[in-house]
Amino acid sequence: MQGRVQGVGFRYAVARSARDRGVAGWVVNLPDGTVEAVFEGEPSAVESLVRLCRDGPRGSEVRSVNVATEDPAGLRGFEIR
Repeated sequence: MQGRVQGVGFRYAVARSARDRGVAGWVVNLPDGTVEAVFEGEPSAVESLVRLCRDGPRGSEVRSVNVATEDPAGLRGFEIR
């Protein structure tokens, strides 16, 4: 995710929503000011999280979200890195 996505609770909002939806994966702030996330779970739950990322939590300003589909890795739980 690009835009104002660090320092606004973005990772915590994503993690909370992922756990609520039973989605595994992780979210991390990158040094360039972007946020990267990996989601693994039911397609409808993952799509819901992608929509959340496009909207962002209050205080964020998301300019773009790049989505790539990969084979599942068998992740368990959701962590903030």
